[in-house]
This record gives sequence, structure tokens and C-alpha cells, in this order.
Amino acid sequence: MKDLTPDPKTLDPIETASRDEIAALQLARMKWSLKHAYDNVPYYRQSFDAAGVHPDDMKDLSDLSKFPFTAKADLRANYPFGMFAVPREKVVRVHASSGTTGKPTVVGYTQKDIDTWADCVARSLRAAGTRSGDVVHVSYGYGLFTGGLGAHYGAERLGCTVVPISGGLTPRQVQLIEDFGASTIMVTPSYMLAILDEYRAQGRDPRKSPLQVGVFGAEPWTNAMRAEIEQAFDMHAVDIYGLSEVIGPGVANECVETKDGLHIWEDHFYPEIIDPETGVVLPEGEKGELVFSSLTKEAMPVIRYRTRDLTRLLPGTARSMRRMEKVTGRSDDLIILRGVNIFPTQIEEQILKIRTFAPHFQIELKREGRLDEMTVLVEAAEGHSDSTERLQAAAALKKAVRDTSGLNIAVSVADPGGIARSQGKAVRIVDKRPKG
Repeated sequence: MKDLTPDPKTLDPIETASRDEIAALQLARMKWSLKHAYDNVPYYRQSFDAAGVHPDDMKDLSDLSKFPFTAKADLRANYPFGMFAVPREKVVRVHASSGTTGKPTVVGYTQKDIDTWADCVARSLRAAGTRSGDVVHVSYGYGLFTGGLGAHYGAERLGCTVVPISGGLTPRQVQLIEDFGASTIMVTPSYMLAILDEYRAQGRDPRKSPLQVGVFGAEPWTNAMRAEIEQAFDMHAVDIYGLSEVIGPGVANECVETKDGLHIWEDHFYPEIIDPETGVVLPEGEKGELVFSSLTKEAMPVIRYRTRDLTRLLPGTARSMRRMEKVTGRSDDLIILRGVNIFPTQIEEQILKIRTFAPHFQIELKREGRLDEMTVLVEAAEGHSDSTERLQAAAALKKAVRDTSGLNIAVSVADPGGIARSQGKAVRIVDKRPKG
């Protein structure tokens, strides 16, 4: 793989500022954000008043722990525009979640917010190894989902040529990557595996593709999957993090020269890690639930938003700003089976160790009698059709899961292509257990 370490002269000064400088900027911006939310969003005024706190109580960054959390349910309760801190006429764009589990969560942006977002994604792409003039192939979905347009505006801000293909039409994706000479692709890791399948189906060598950088986000993925993709394409695979409620993609990004966790752009987003059960702020280095407060958002500030993503904060390395470890799962994606806690990424890690299997899988949960049962649906890799080999591989996966978690699971092996491909976020858990 090519050395894509950014020229230090191209970095924003804040990326290499001292921790004292970063903290001073954060405190000034946090005071503004708290006051902006309190003065202009009825929900926050009521929430702060009920907790007995006021923006003037913010004397030190540690004082943030006195303020109440914001949850997704609060955003839904104020649907559609109740969380906006500016008149609707000042909002130049609206994004929203799919609303598949209830009312959509709506987010709004002023023109300044759009500019900030573009700057953050441009910084993320530069950290990933992308340069001005590169061709960036955007396979994130466009529309109300923040992924496509967030990636698009950031790539344009960096000075790149953008191919706004969105998701789907996988054969065409491969054709345009090759014909347009894309050096960077922005896509979910699960859909990148579908693109890899298509390269092979077309008889193309993915290692000879023009791709040099893959910027993967929108779902948890493991370092084992990183190694799989990097080896297959001979390119760098880096992680990007964001969520629409905070701004969209570009809240944090891995640096290509270290790939040791995602540097959070702390001049715009203030992170905390809390115990998901008690809400107590945990020390740096301890694992828990990630919480974000916006420092510069105008249209829709968020204060102590509970992301449900599980990670930990670490000191900066390639940049001065703190890192977040790769997200291993969400507190609401946690599978509790017969008293054992397990995340889909833990299953994925074991699958990727077995050469007989392709990296496509789903976890099916059922209840047989009084007991919950888990079946891992996985497919055989091309060239692994021998039934004895598949049985041995299934037994190896069962043993690996049992040895690492204590769970006894079932494994069902499908033919190549037997697991439905994702064109966006992967559906890893199919829960068929009775409700209630």
C-alpha cells in the first residue's frame, strides 16, 4: 500500500494544538452552546430548569456532568422542529432518520452548520489519506440519510472530484470505479464486501483497482474485517464516525498513518464516556457509552446526547485531539442470550478466522420452548463446496464462540451468495423471538 501520510503543513492548526489550547477553546464554545440551547430551545430550558442547572454554572469542562442527558426519545417527542434553536426560515437543510421504530428523528442545519460539516468531513478525508484532486466514489445513500450528502460536501470542500453514485447497482459501481479512476471510496464496510464479490464475479483483480483508500462507517466493523479488505484491494481501510443527531459523518476519523482509533474533532464535538446503567462519567480509558455535546451547531445544538455506541476515550497520537476506540457495538445491539452478553462484532471476528467462510453473516434468534437459541447463518466462500469441509468449519465456529463467550450456538452454512447483501447498513440480527 502507498504511504499516504498527510503533509503536516496541510493540517488545521487546531489538529496539533496543545491540550490546554484545545480545552480553553472547548470551554468557551461549550458556554456558548449551553446558552444558545437554553435561550432558544424550550426543551432544553425545561430540562435544565428541572435539573436545577443553568448555563452560567459552566465554569469548568467537568461541570458538564451536572447537565441532563438528551436521548433519541427526546428528539422524537419534539418532532418535527421542536429542537431547532433558530427560526425554521434560517434552516437551509433538513435530514431525518428512517423512522422505522417510531417517528423519525429530524435534524436541521443553518448555512454555517453545513460549512462546519463540510470542513469536518474534509478534515476526515485528509486524515484518511485523500488529497485535493483525487476522485472520491461516494456509495453512501443520498437523501434524508446524512451519509451521502455529508461525504459529498466534504469531498468537494477538500477539492476532490466526486462521483455521487449512492448505493445499489453493484456492477455499475465497479465499472465506474475502474472507468473514472476512483482513488477513494466512501461506503459501509458490509457493502464494500458486496463490491468485492462483484469484482471477482467480473473476473477483475481487486488488487489492481485504482482504489487507494476506503473510508468506512455507519456500522460497527472489526480490525479483522479491515485486514480482509486491505488484503483484497491492496488499499488502506480507515474508520469514520458520525451520527445525524450530532451532525452526520465526520465527527471523528482514523488517521491513515496510525489506524489506532478515531481522532475526535474536539473543536466541534465534546465527548464523554458514561456508565450506560448509572450515567456516571467514567475516567479516560474506561469502556462505556459515548456521549456527545455540540460546540458550534447553530440550528440544532445537542447537549450530552447519548449515542448508545460503546467505546472508550484514549489520548491523541497522530493528532492532539483524543481518540475513540473503534465502536464494538451499541448498547441496544447487545444480545443477551441465557445470561451471556455478546455483540455481532464478536461473532464476525471468529468467522473471519475461518477460511472456509465468506465474511457475510446474520444472527437469527429464536425461542424454543423456554430457552432462547442463536443460529449464525454464514455462507461458504467460493471454492469451498465440500460438505465435509463445511461441517468441520461449522464445528470450528461453534467451538470458537463457545470458547470465547461460553455460548452454545447453531451454525447454518449456505452456498456462496446465500446471505442477503446489504446496500447500506448491514442487518446483522434477525430476532424471531415472541414479543412481550
